[in-house]
Amino acid sequence: MTETFSFRILATDGTARRGEITMPRGTVRTPAFMPVGTGGTVKAMYLDQVRALGSDIILGNTYHLMLRPGAERVARLGGLHDFARWPYPILTDSGGFQVMSLAKLRKLNENGVTFRSHIDGAAYEMTPERSIEIQGLLDSDIQMQLDECTALPAKPKEIERAMELSLRWAERCKAAFGEQAGKAMFGIVQGGDIGELREKSAAALTAMDLKGYAVGGLAVGEPQEVMLDMLEATCPVLPEDKPRYLMGVGTPDDILKSVARGIDMFDCVMPTRAGRHGLAYTRRGKINLRNARHADDPRPLDEESECPAARDYSRAYLHHLVKSGEALGAMLLTWNNLAYYQRLMADIREAIAAGRFSDRAAELTEGWARGDIAPL
Repeated sequence: MTETFSFRILATDGTARRGEITMPRGTVRTPAFMPVGTGGTVKAMYLDQVRALGSDIILGNTYHLMLRPGAERVARLGGLHDFARWPYPILTDSGGFQVMSLAKLRKLNENGVTFRSHIDGAAYEMTPERSIEIQGLLDSDIQMQLDECTALPAKPKEIERAMELSLRWAERCKAAFGEQAGKAMFGIVQGGDIGELREKSAAALTAMDLKGYAVGGLAVGEPQEVMLDMLEATCPVLPEDKPRYLMGVGTPDDILKSVARGIDMFDCVMPTRAGRHGLAYTRRGKINLRNARHADDPRPLDEESECPAARDYSRAYLHHLVKSGEALGAMLLTWNNLAYYQRLMADIREAIAAGRFSDRAAELTEGWARGDIAPL
């Protein structure tokens, strides 16, 4: 068991990287997908299941946990790992995105942001120091700086103002975090859809010599081409020997294309949210179990899958559960989706190690394009 935080690259294929992040609570194989456990739970899943699917790390959310049940309460109960029965690595985001998108009556200034809870209207203040304090109370292994995430589209001056503020907040977060053995604080590259600002942000954060770097403010409604352009502007500026995390991404296709540009870590609510709404991700693409065409279909989602939810239940039964609003439908489809995402990440890692990432990416894309096989 190591007492330090480290990252090493095990193989490259073009700009795609296979590596591992080592922390006291475990090793994260990269490229990695982090299931989102917003409030200390990955919705519709037991965390034992999440681990069994191949997840090395999950994500928790500072904003939601500070409001309910409260960071100080979680700390008294042993920290988020004990509280949720997940003894492996946890990354917590700073809460900044949720403050900007969910909170009521928010007011931002140089010091931080004041806001009212979307739950009960109670007033709070989030500063860079308070965000790090909360993440410390949660006892997460990777902690994110507080940043201002600007919704796109936005005017260039507004994007630049938010990027510069985020850099100043990164300095304050770094000071508040200090040196913590076995843990890391990541900075967040901002700059909207302006490549020059992304490069400036990445260079300034690199100069801070942080243990990892995230790319934020993307996958917020902009076209995929814009996101990829921003990665192409950003990744070459970031140090090669530190992990790179693309926040809030995304679809399987987003992940493939981002890995090709040098990204190591991902998180997204998409597989769990889709599962709760009747949508399954498979090697044949997306399957909407709400559609009537599945009502009499005895086939499973994927007869070759290692996941029982995909292999052992008929589409007709899954359709029935979804249409009836049964909780089991959301549980089975979430199980399937997270299994598919973790299988995708394992495929990517194996392909990079074998020097055939481009070929495997083409095979996966072809399978999605071919689509589901029509009912027999």
